[in-house]
Amino acid sequence: MLLVLDTQRADRLSCYGHTSATSPYLDALAAEATFFRHAIAPAQWTIPAHASMFTGVYPSRHHTHQSDAVLPATLTTLAERLRTGGFFTAGFCNNPLVGVVNNGLRRGFYSFLNYSGLMTSRPNQAGTHSNLFDKYRQLFKRCLAALLNRAQDAFARSDLLLALSFTPMVVPLWQTALSFKGNTSRSLHDAARLLVERRGVERDQSVFCFINLMGAHMPYRPPRRFVAQFAPHVLRDKTARTYLRRFNSDIYGWLAPLHSAINAEQKATLDGMYDAEVANQDVHVGAFIDKLRSSGRLEHTLLIICADHGDHLGEKQMMGHGFSLYNELVHVPLIIRDPDDDFPRGTVVERFVSTRRLFNTVLTAAGMADAPEQTLTLAHSAGNDPDAGGVFAEALPPQNALRMIRRRQPDLIQARDCDQVRRAVCNDRHKLIQTGEHRLELYSMEEDPGETLNLEAILPERVEALQQQLQMFVAQTPTTPPPTTRTVAHDDPEVQRRLRDLGYLE
Repeated sequence: MLLVLDTQRADRLSCYGHTSATSPYLDALAAEATFFRHAIAPAQWTIPAHASMFTGVYPSRHHTHQSDAVLPATLTTLAERLRTGGFFTAGFCNNPLVGVVNNGLRRGFYSFLNYSGLMTSRPNQAGTHSNLFDKYRQLFKRCLAALLNRAQDAFARSDLLLALSFTPMVVPLWQTALSFKGNTSRSLHDAARLLVERRGVERDQSVFCFINLMGAHMPYRPPRRFVAQFAPHVLRDKTARTYLRRFNSDIYGWLAPLHSAINAEQKATLDGMYDAEVANQDVHVGAFIDKLRSSGRLEHTLLIICADHGDHLGEKQMMGHGFSLYNELVHVPLIIRDPDDDFPRGTVVERFVSTRRLFNTVLTAAGMADAPEQTLTLAHSAGNDPDAGGVFAEALPPQNALRMIRRRQPDLIQARDCDQVRRAVCNDRHKLIQTGEHRLELYSMEEDPGETLNLEAILPERVEALQQQLQMFVAQTPTTPPPTTRTVAHDDPEVQRRLRDLGYLE
């Protein structure tokens, strides 16, 4: 099972050193699992990060790094591989960029439930209906869901529609209609039912379950009890509530760098509300794990918990997750609990690892890794690593956000290098970030995880060594993107029929 905590920063979990007790349930799980202290996301935002986890390659290989991109047909996804190998593949997704936009990330899932629209849609979902009325009612819901998905997909791909959705009058309607954060409790409940009750699954059939949760993503509206615990000043301070209300409705502000630093009170508001959302989600995840444990299913489940990326909350005058490769975005949590002890319990892995290797890890656990590079799992030592210990991350500017910034604040483009490609390499104790052709930043990951002191001029030999490794990585990148397709990538007649009923196929 792959559980992705969308937009979850590692440094905001207690087990990663956060001073606030935001994650007691994840902390307890980490103590009985293999805990990766330095997991690095291959990209800074949802689509390319998920595409890398689902294919095992970096964004420069899969080229799925824009909102209108489609995963190349030449790359077989993890779900496709597992489904071909006999697995029942099921997705429970709260992020519209994965569950709604037609970018190929749903390929290979026999069942995929989306919780981020006006209603839960169930493409590929098998079901029985007790009477004719129920059958037509379900058909109506599927058709309506298909229309809504098409509309939401269009907004993600059209600059004009996207600009319209960011206007002050439309934002509240957009957020309500899209239900952007999905439904954490419902998706976890549905996933637990599948894993425990196994309805529709053959007796001896293995299950691959993918879950995406959006609790830590903006906007911030956690339950009051968590606000009282982590951001009590918001309950008593009208100025803080006003700032939070404006922040929650300013979607453009989630994308663009800041002209100047936010003040201490604003930073405390964002920090506290983010922590409150993390703590709320942790309770839901804890209840989900308890259901698996009490049913006995946990002892038969390889459980992987990670994040696709993190989020800026004003650090370095950045907001959201569009334009940097700092640790706020690419240092993510990674916890693997393995009942077979291939990942020993109570183990801490200190070396850098990439979450793109989750593709290899799951295939190896399933006994389906049929190529040498696919046998390199996170359990192997760095000595077996073809990347020689280097872990890379890439940030290609999201073009829709870039065009919006160019219209509203064009001076930010050059001032903050918004239009430049960023690449980073982590190796041994250091991280090198290259922005464009010439801007270099070197940081010590042990002594300066907050990346406050650029060591470029102090350690030129280290810069040169890491830059050479980065250049070799870029030189191996294909210059021609592989072909893409918007059609279903398999020929299962039953799945094609269901997708056609839902409007995914003509």
